[in-house]
Amino acid sequence: MRFNVSSTSLCNRLQTISRVQSSKNALPILDCILFELQNGELKLTASDSETTMMSHIDVTDADGEGKFAIESKQLINSIKEISEQPITINVDLQTFAIEINYQNGKYNFVGQNGYEYPVPQSINGSTRQLSLDSQVMLNGISRSLFAAADDELRPQMNGVYFDMAADSITFVASDGHKLVRDRVHSVHPEGPSAFILPKKPALLLKAVLPKDEGEAIVRFDDRNAEISLADYTISCRLIEGRYPNYNSVIPTDNPFRVTVDRLAFISALRRVSVFASQSSSLIKLQVDNNTLTVSAQDLDFSTSAEEHIMCEYDGTSMSIGFNGPFLIDVLNSISCQDIVLELADPSRAGVITPADQEENEDLLMLLMPMMLND
Repeated sequence: MRFNVSSTSLCNRLQTISRVQSSKNALPILDCILFELQNGELKLTASDSETTMMSHIDVTDADGEGKFAIESKQLINSIKEISEQPITINVDLQTFAIEINYQNGKYNFVGQNGYEYPVPQSINGSTRQLSLDSQVMLNGISRSLFAAADDELRPQMNGVYFDMAADSITFVASDGHKLVRDRVHSVHPEGPSAFILPKKPALLLKAVLPKDEGEAIVRFDDRNAEISLADYTISCRLIEGRYPNYNSVIPTDNPFRVTVDRLAFISALRRVSVFASQSSSLIKLQVDNNTLTVSAQDLDFSTSAEEHIMCEYDGTSMSIGFNGPFLIDVLNSISCQDIVLELADPSRAGVITPADQEENEDLLMLLMPMMLND
């Protein structure tokens, strides 16, 4: 079996799908990437047994059909050093001896039988399907993924929750301290349904979706999901269990509204957080007469910092404490110029929303407060 392929295209696809591989695999063959040549098209597959990523690439002068697997790290490290040129891959399907010929030389590998590579579990039973624009999925995952938990006791929180209604889809993530709810009204699913996408496939999608301009098609059942893009397909095991009722923890009556420039707020937080206690990362916010005061102190080292920012606020003076890195993460996940911080009292969650929501979108972020020392 032999075929010709672009060195750059092959290397790009290999580097992308190899991200799914784990450093410690139960099956040695999972250290390899599966090559399958069929009908003049090359299919590449990488897996860690729970998540599988596939891609197709066009080849020329294809002769024969079959499957073989090559250890991914050595293959990628060798091909990425070849400048853009067509390379020829020859495979002996009896001995799995592999020869890669390029302009000035050749590589020799020993592969493995591709038919021993594990096949991802197929989706069956009550299969449901969802189609949405790739950029909508990218925005939903990018804005919510940072808030997902890493909790062995509550595995349902360790991913992004896709909550589908008849007229919208909502991306949700929370770790108990922060919560993101991104509701998009431009997507119209077939009907009410939901699933929890684990962190790993969500991170893979976050990496490949910026290059995709078409539609993302999601097929899923109670256990597995398959997300098809123009150039890649990701199959994964879903997180089982019931996601908590996220709407019940979002306050609806926070009376105090602070409108502030997002970038100015982030810059002040980064400067002041240098002086926060390393054990708590506590940042104090005080609002009064169109002024937001950001402050932090470390009593152990007798250091402190304070900065004033102009804002829109005409309520009574109040103070509230937040974890500095958490607050910066929340603000970085919003893309508008001004944000609205809705507060009630120092013991209740603060709600952060864009001052101007994007069309057909309702983005809300929640952050639990920390107890102030004074």
